[in-house]
Amino acid sequence: MRTAYKRQLGAAITIAAVSALLGAAPPQPQPISNNANLTTSEVDGLAQHAEEYLQARANMVTTSPTQARMSGISATPAMANRTADEFSLLAAKGERYEQVDGGYTKAAVDVTVTESSLNGTTATLQLTEDTRLYMPFTPAEIAEGAPEYEEISLPHTVTFTRSADGTWLLASDHADTGPGPAPSTQVTEPDSADDTSGGVPDQAEGSKGTPSSTEELPNSSTKDVRLQAGYNYNNIVAYANKYWKSPNKGAYRTYGNDCTNFVSQAMKAGGWSIVGPTDPGRRSNNAKWFYTIFVERTSYTWAGAENWYWFAVKHSKRTKILDNVYQLVSSDVLQADWDRNGNINHTMVVTKKYNGVPYLTYHTTNTHNKSLKKIVADHGGAWWYAHRT
Repeated sequence: MRTAYKRQLGAAITIAAVSALLGAAPPQPQPISNNANLTTSEVDGLAQHAEEYLQARANMVTTSPTQARMSGISATPAMANRTADEFSLLAAKGERYEQVDGGYTKAAVDVTVTESSLNGTTATLQLTEDTRLYMPFTPAEIAEGAPEYEEISLPHTVTFTRSADGTWLLASDHADTGPGPAPSTQVTEPDSADDTSGGVPDQAEGSKGTPSSTEELPNSSTKDVRLQAGYNYNNIVAYANKYWKSPNKGAYRTYGNDCTNFVSQAMKAGGWSIVGPTDPGRRSNNAKWFYTIFVERTSYTWAGAENWYWFAVKHSKRTKILDNVYQLVSSDVLQADWDRNGNINHTMVVTKKYNGVPYLTYHTTNTHNKSLKKIVADHGGAWWYAHRT
């Protein structure tokens, strides 16, 4: 049984409250010169401040959002106002998550700085946020196969402004969320622009038919019936679990919208064979599916979500569209058309299923074991296409 958690904070967070969180100044730093480099200790200090800020964001979507504390960092007035607004939205998001599947009990955030620079009084950090959002499962349930936590790996560009008294003020935070589902710690909407990782096919494909329903099913109604017994479905899941965070750069390039490229790699790891020949003249043919080290010699179906659909369902018949998204099982694929314009935008793979709920893993933004219930709750206006692989 899941433990019941009582939410301790409503969605409304005032600017004054967030200002209190942000307002305590850190210890005064040593004077520094206005050059293009920050010292190691300065980078470490700013990274710690950024981590505190991101931890506070993550805490807001848990069942105990009053844990949100940023006592070690100050912010500019504009950033304090923005943070107040976003904390309110994150608290509401956390309440929604709690209603649909119990939400998150706690969050753990770690920050890795990949690049830093100093321009006058502005310090910029390029960093990666690695967050674990713990789910309300008991140790016994986790031993039975329930996921212990959802994981997110999200790049950020964070800037700080040095005030006249030498205090560093958090000035901005840009999270590289991409066109996929909004990360659990963010309040952005996915980019519904057409997926540029694929392209226009050389022939019209017709109608997709009815999207998969999102109505919840009794757990007993879900059956694991495979289309192709010759595939290694464990390898599909193992590949996704291994490379969800760090791409397999030794074998594949990445795309700006990398979700379908990632799923194609996982399918190949599970035994999907290349369908060529691998020449530029065939890349726009949705009946082909191939990858080479050259973009122009890689089929649109490899990395384009819309193209992948037509290869998988119509031309190769390697997948079949399910009536309901809750029929998905591990190694199955879920695709989304965010704005219902007939063009699929995003592709994900199921890496766990527990008590009738699939858990999705995907790139852009790199996410591991996110509950289908949360994704559907965030994006109720989408069309969904659930593939049995």
